Parts: sequence; structure tokens; C-alpha cells
Amino acid sequence: MKKVFNISILMVLTLVSSCNDDFLEHLPETEIVADNFFNTEEDLSIYINGLYSFPGFGMYYADEATDNSATTGNREIKTIMTTEANSNTITSGWDWDYLRNINLFLENSPKADVSEEIRNHYDGLARFFRAQFYMGKIKRYSNVPWYDTVLTTDSEDLYKASDSRDFVIEKIFEDYQFAIDHVLEDQPQGAVNKWLVLAYASRNALYEGTYRKYHDELNLAGTANTYLQMASSFSKQVMDNGNFSIYNTGNPNSDYYTLFSSEDLTSNPEVIFTNINVANVKDSGAWSGVFGNYEMSPARDLVESYLMADGSFLSDQTNYETLTFVEEFTDRDPRLSQTYAFPGWELIYVTNYSSGAANYVQQLNKNFTGYHQIKGFTNSLDQDFRNDVDVPVFRYAEVLLTHAEALAELGSISQGILDDTINELRNRAGMPSLTMSVVSDPVQAARYPNVNNPVLLEIRRERRVELALEGRRLEDLNRWKAGKLMEKEPRGLYFPGLGKYDLTGDGIEDIVLLGASDVVPNPEDRETNSLDVTLIYYRAGSIGEDVDVYLTNGSSGYVIATPERGTFTEPKDYYRPIPATEVTLNPNLEQVFGWD
Repeated sequence: MKKVFNISILMVLTLVSSCNDDFLEHLPETEIVADNFFNTEEDLSIYINGLYSFPGFGMYYADEATDNSATTGNREIKTIMTTEANSNTITSGWDWDYLRNINLFLENSPKADVSEEIRNHYDGLARFFRAQFYMGKIKRYSNVPWYDTVLTTDSEDLYKASDSRDFVIEKIFEDYQFAIDHVLEDQPQGAVNKWLVLAYASRNALYEGTYRKYHDELNLAGTANTYLQMASSFSKQVMDNGNFSIYNTGNPNSDYYTLFSSEDLTSNPEVIFTNINVANVKDSGAWSGVFGNYEMSPARDLVESYLMADGSFLSDQTNYETLTFVEEFTDRDPRLSQTYAFPGWELIYVTNYSSGAANYVQQLNKNFTGYHQIKGFTNSLDQDFRNDVDVPVFRYAEVLLTHAEALAELGSISQGILDDTINELRNRAGMPSLTMSVVSDPVQAARYPNVNNPVLLEIRRERRVELALEGRRLEDLNRWKAGKLMEKEPRGLYFPGLGKYDLTGDGIEDIVLLGASDVVPNPEDRETNSLDVTLIYYRAGSIGEDVDVYLTNGSSGYVIATPERGTFTEPKDYYRPIPATEVTLNPNLEQVFGWD
């Protein structure tokens, strides 16, 4: 059905997008235009479609600079941790045009000649978008001014002080509740419906509940359970709906990957909302940089979070910290090899990765970890296919994770809840079930020293693994008050010493590591392996040496991608400064938690 319905809706969205500057931005300033609009349901629909803003392929590299992924690029959290950042250097985020467009709609929608049900549906959509907008502001600034009317140059509140986090959050969840009560359930694919509203409301209620619980600087811990209970309730409503289920065809080695490499997700039972792409109408924007060797490279720390195939902890292996590339992919949770390029994986689509197609032998480079990402990478030579791949913006899997975590935080988790949530995900991956009797993994416990519940620790592991490299990690670290984890330098592949190594898993050497003072042979003098393939040579050494790849011990150890991650200052770095120019315009605005 994708190619029938969605071409029409995408044409509308493209039209709205293309005339955005002439319509949505200018409309609030032109009352005559507003007077001639908002008269019919079609008017309401066109305007609301112009408010749609959901992640695309960019979500697959939004974990950069967290403990999930290293990056050579400029990322806000990286800048904050490595420089003397202040309100003159961190200047993004304080924008309000989108809110003005929402409030303009809400002020004018009563004019439309539509039924109360239809008007409430569209008002619910607008209020959903307003809740989404303000959650973004709360996550950056904690305290922000609340506006639910269209401001003019002489509005009394134009230069008001920020409202408290508690007040704005209450208003946000009033908007969510209105949307839950009035946005219609039965909507076309690609359109927001009640279930997506509930999914986002559950995500953000969990965010706020856990944020209040762990961030004592807010002095709001006493109200944390209010939002944790909301998260549990909202997620349960989606679960009880019955229209969604975990995508599981009985193929644990491919079902998970299919969610991120499909041309049509509109009928997938797990996908609550998909960013629909149609080749040559609305191209996906998929690109090979997601795979690696551009800026990003996944970290070993994430690899070490995956369980063994039998459900045991990787840390139970006596030599887990010194496993080589082939060893660490052996007998693991199948989701690892559907997220990371694994030994023996076939690379087909090549642009900025010069090793070529066929068996994947990763390039080693002192700027990258040596790991590569296949989740979100469209490994196909067919450009139309790459442009056609859909993005699973919100998956039912996250709803299950939210429900489990909220109840664990409330002290209400049970084996039945685990079976209905976490174990649905593990079953898809062919993994053993999580039980209430699980013992604590010392490595996982060390990551989160403020948690002493082994079940909650495993729920956090499951969330990290299931949502790996989908752009959720930074928010999770923030709400758990675990920002210090980002200070750890991201490690890459482990090499016990110089010499030859097999990277494809066939037992035949592919590369040679030489010392820093060694000379790489001329091409005609390089050794070939038993497959008559010329070995790839690298010179390894310590940071600062003129070599191809840095290792922690110079001639052995882990590949180093980012030598210095900087310092995460608590609680300051969980927030962002209001740009200095805005404080100059409105002296009533105040910075929070040490920003200047």
C-alpha cells in the first residue's frame, strides 16, 4: 500500500515544505491571509502536515560522541566536554518560530467549518507537536518560558522570565493528554494517530520521571513517580491496543536487521510510525557514511554490552577484555551481528571505503575504532532501493522497554511483566529469557553505581542493545545522570601484539601489524595469504607517532579513536546555555547550573 497512499501524501508534504518560507513563516504575520485560511478540513490538514518533523536517516549517527560511538566530527557534547564552552559559543536551540506556527493554528482552527470531533483531532495534533517542541526545550534548558498564544511585538510576555520546569512539564502533559483523548486512532500510514501520541508521551514521561529521580539538583525527586506511573500507563495502553507486535518471523539472525533495511515498513507490525521514503519522490537520504570511515565509528564498549548467546554475561569470560575481533563476535546475541559489521560480512556498496567489495576486511585508521556499523547502512548497489528504504521512527520495541523500565523504577516489576516486554525482544533474537532471579553483572553495575537492582540493570542493558545507534543513547545517559560514562575514551579492536591477524573469521590472515619503526614493504614484496590475496600492512604505535593506527600500548592493546574525550561537568553539562544574545535581548532570562 505504500506506493498508493504515500505518493499522494508525500506530494502534499513536498508542496508544503517547498513553500514553507512563503506560507508557514509568513502566515503568522499576515492576518489577511489567516482570515482567508483555516476554513475547511483541507485547510487544517495542509497546515498540520507542514508541522510534521520526524527523524530520518540522521538518527543512525545521532549516538556519536556518546559511549556508543566515537566521532571525528564536531558534536555539541564533544565541544562542551573538550572546550571552555559558554553562552557565546553554544548558540543553537533557542528558536521559537515552530511554536508560533503551532499557536497560530490553535488560535484559528475554531473558524473551520468542521465537526467538533474533527476540530479536536486537528487541535490534538497541534498540541502533540507543541508538547514535542517543549520537551525538546526542557531537555536543553530545564526552565523555559511557556507560551500558548501568538506573541506580537507589543505582547506583555515577550520578555518574560523562564517558567519553572515543573510548570512547563505540567503544561506539556496537559497537551499530551488532550492529544491522547482526541487524536483519531484510524489514520492513513505516515500520519500521526493516537498510538503514536501515546508512544511519545510514554517516552517522555519515562524521561521526566527518571530525570527527576536521579537529578537531585532539581529537588523534584518527590514527584518522579507521578511521571513513571504515566509512562507505565501510556505504554500499557499501546500494548493493550493489540495492533502492534514485535516483528518476528522466526529468523533470529535477520529479523532485527530487516527493520532497518526495508523498502516498505508501513505494514510491519512493530513500526508505530515510519518516515516513509519513495525513490524519486522523497528520497531517503541514505548514505555510506553511516557505515564508517567518514566521522563516526562504533565503540567496543557497546560491543561488550551484548550478552553471550546462552544469556551469560560477556564478563563471565575470563579473557573478555582481550578478545580479538573474530573472538568477540563468536556465540553472541545475534543483534550484535545485525548492528556491527562482523567477520565474514560481505560489503557491497562502496563509496568512501576503499577496501572494496566482497569479504569485509576493515581498514585500520588512527581516527577510527576499527568497527563499522551496518544498522542503518543500505548495503546495495541499487540507488532506487537505497532511496526507497523507510526509517522506523518509533518501534513497539521501545514501548515495551519503557513499560518494563518504568515498572522496575516503581518497584513493581514481575516475571510476567518481563515476559510481556523484555523477553518478547529476546525471543525475536533467539536469546534466553530474563528472569527476576538474575544476578548482577559487575561490569554493568560499575556503569551505573546509583542502581542496585540487577533486574533494572539488565533492562538498561536491553534498552542499550535493542536501540543501539538509533539516537537514543545521549538522552538515556542524561536522564540516568550517567554523563560521566562519556569521559571514557572509546576503545576499538584489540590486538595482543604485532603480527598477522585474521579479520574475516576463516582462519586465514588478512592484515599485518608492523612496529612504528618498521618499513612497509613495496607492493611487489608484500606477502600473500593461502588464498593468494595480498596482506594489508599497517604500522602501529603510540599517540603522536607517525603511524597508521594508534594502540593503547604502542605495539599492542586497543585501537584508539579519540585520544581525549574531555571532562563531563555535573550537573552543568546535562543542560545547555541560553545564547548570550538572547539574554541581552531579554535580561529576565537566567542561565542554570553554572552556565554563563
